[in-house]
Amino acid sequence: MAETSTKPYMIRALHEWCTDNGYTPQIVVRVDQNTMVPPAHIKDGQITLNIGVMATKGLVMGNDTIEFQARFNGVTENLYIPVGAVTALYARETGAGMGFEVEEPRADHTPATNASTAGFAAGADTNTAAPAQSQAAPSPEPTDTKRPKLTIVK
Repeated sequence: MAETSTKPYMIRALHEWCTDNGYTPQIVVRVDQNTMVPPAHIKDGQITLNIGVMATKGLVMGNDTIEFQARFNGVTENLYIPVGAVTALYARETGAGMGFEVEEPRADHTPATNASTAGFAAGADTNTAAPAQSQAAPSPEPTDTKRPKLTIVK
């Protein structure tokens, strides 16, 4: 039997650490066809989400997926995030956290059912019906100097 990845355990531990210290845990997610998030908030193929207790409802952080409900502009959305798509988790207030290696999506993950979200990983336009074309991954160097720098731990 293959060894279980440490990534979901580290995500849960960092979430707990942030919560215990009164910080706001934030995750950075690379959006792909298996990720279900609000398309209006995706920027450069990724999205940063507040996964604090007060910002989420029904947060379930499993070994394969992170699922919860959150409100965006007053509308409740169901979010589905494969753990492999999480690129970082950090405390918003201090920037302390950890970066993660991005795993390629596996065929056995449940694909996003929100048609308006499914093509956004590749930068598809919401007004076109053409299938999404894959693009190169965003550069690992942050373009926003206010954003904390994280290192990848293997």
